[in-house]
Amino acid sequence: MIIAAEYSFNGGDAIKKTHPLLLQELEDVVAAVDASRCKRKISEEVTMQGKMLYSPRELNKAFARGFASKGWRKERVKCRYPTDYYRPGYEPRQLRQGAFREMDFLKDRLGIEVQFGKYAFMVYNVCAKMTIFSNLGVIDAGIEIVPVKSFADEMSTGVSYFEQFVWDLETRGVADIDIPVLIFGIDA
Repeated sequence: MIIAAEYSFNGGDAIKKTHPLLLQELEDVVAAVDASRCKRKISEEVTMQGKMLYSPRELNKAFARGFASKGWRKERVKCRYPTDYYRPGYEPRQLRQGAFREMDFLKDRLGIEVQFGKYAFMVYNVCAKMTIFSNLGVIDAGIEIVPVKSFADEMSTGVSYFEQFVWDLETRGVADIDIPVLIFGIDA
């Protein structure tokens, strides 16, 4: 695969100076992913009936193998949900125990998320999850890896893409709680 595009959100370009070796590892992982081996999902969608598509699940597995081989690890933080905001008289059913948030890959306080899903997950990763992990002292900066439009078009409908994501971030602007993030658009 290749990195076809990049966007610096809130000073994300600084990662090039603070983590050059980790960026090289990321580039090596991307280059080593053989996307052709991940094109094995037969579409059942009406608009693409029978078409062979890239499988986000298989792509995620390939990235996980690549990052693991270079010593990157997943990072989970437990969620402790508050219960003191319930209104008087409300008796909650079982509150889920063991809930957590997870960063796909972490090394030297740099977090990476690989996203081949819906648009909302891309926004959540950069504008919420990475901020949470920063506030908890786990990361200082982040990287989001997403498909460019031409690559997303060869996946199931609804997969978001780099160009849309960048437009939304630029239109939204930077908030004072946002952390530096580099966003890479990849293609097969």
